[in-house]
Amino acid sequence: MASGSNGEMNSGACDTTDALALRRFDRSLPMTLLRAHEAVLRTFIPHLRAHDLSTQQWRVMRALAEAEAYDVGELSEACSLLRPSVSRIVQNLESRGILERSPCGRDSRRSLISITPAGRDLIELIAPESEARYAYIEARFGRDNLSALYDMLQSLVDALTDPAPAFGDLQGEERPDS
Repeated sequence: MASGSNGEMNSGACDTTDALALRRFDRSLPMTLLRAHEAVLRTFIPHLRAHDLSTQQWRVMRALAEAEAYDVGELSEACSLLRPSVSRIVQNLESRGILERSPCGRDSRRSLISITPAGRDLIELIAPESEARYAYIEARFGRDNLSALYDMLQSLVDALTDPAPAFGDLQGEERPDS
């Protein structure tokens, strides 16, 4: 990629954003969040792989470490993962003795998932490494910047909590069948 006159990256493709009336792709919020997500994951993946864990498995373990137990639906919501993914992760971690299922006393159709003592031991083993990774991010990005980023992202989540408007309800949207 070549650098443009203003220092921004340019792939060499024709600049058609003005003609399309779209914001620049590099200023797309979903893409910027995705790139940030990927950059953060690249920081954590090496130490998780050293323990034969994926980032999603670690997310499930962390959620369960802070709760007594969850059913698959609750765990899915807590981890922002799809239910089928959570089911596969739970099966894998259960087969490794990290998680366990137990019947739900209130509803026999549900099972509750919790972390085992071996799972807690694994978290205790990994925690200092994880905190070292956070310290690395903080050193590179700045403590104040990281704190402000947490606050701003939470504000964004809060602002977008209500269901999004239906297509066609916002100014500038036209239904294809109109």
